[in-house]
Amino acid sequence: MNMQPTRQFCIKCLLTLLIVFGLTMSSFIYLSLNPANLFTLEAMKNMAEFIGRFFPPDLSADFLEKISYGVLQTLAISALATLIAAAISIGLALPVSGRFGSLAKGLTRFICNFLRSVPELVWAALMVLAVGLGPFAGTLALTLHTTGVLGRLFGETLENHPVTSSNALILSGSGRIASFLYGTLPGIASQLLSYSLYRWEMNIRMATILGFVGAGGLGQMLYYELSLLREAQASTVIIAMLLLVILVDTISSKLRRIQMHNLG
Repeated sequence: MNMQPTRQFCIKCLLTLLIVFGLTMSSFIYLSLNPANLFTLEAMKNMAEFIGRFFPPDLSADFLEKISYGVLQTLAISALATLIAAAISIGLALPVSGRFGSLAKGLTRFICNFLRSVPELVWAALMVLAVGLGPFAGTLALTLHTTGVLGRLFGETLENHPVTSSNALILSGSGRIASFLYGTLPGIASQLLSYSLYRWEMNIRMATILGFVGAGGLGQMLYYELSLLREAQASTVIIAMLLLVILVDTISSKLRRIQMHNLG
């Protein structure tokens, strides 16, 4: 009695695997990719020589001073962009959640979807053209993309939150803004903080990449060193990026644990 469903399930699994395998092989053929080329003696020798040029990293005092400046710039870009985006997104959350009618909801959701659908690198390239090279362009690019992401997340969080306390304040004579600040925001603040911290982690990584289009930070330093074939200096920048990401992940994890502890 139970054999037929099991047999059908296995056939479906087999067909799915065959389709995935066929699509994968077709992609390799279409793109003219041959993974075996990576494991030839000549390729492995070239890779070893290329990697060897990155060591030892440049640890001179002058270059480490430049690295520290790049680290601080990357942190400032990511933190400022996340903070501004979070502040704007809190304001967008009200119309996105439908608190100001269906027209405002549709318009603000379209804006958020547009902002987050454009990748950070594209925003950075556009901002470089608009305001010039440097960290200002990177901050604007991350702010625009992050506003789209957090605006949608904050709005959906607000939409799914019970409206009992907010409605009670409205019935007692409070406005929509006051009812949000005192009736709704305290209940969703921890979730908004979690979303913001998560986006800050992502913005740290993106801030190190945006420099490749001239948006400042460690990414711009890495692009400069690689373009001059200074692998030792590029290795130091890559190590600094890795340490920065580890540091931010550690800080974010501790902040989340503190938040969960405070919530009981």
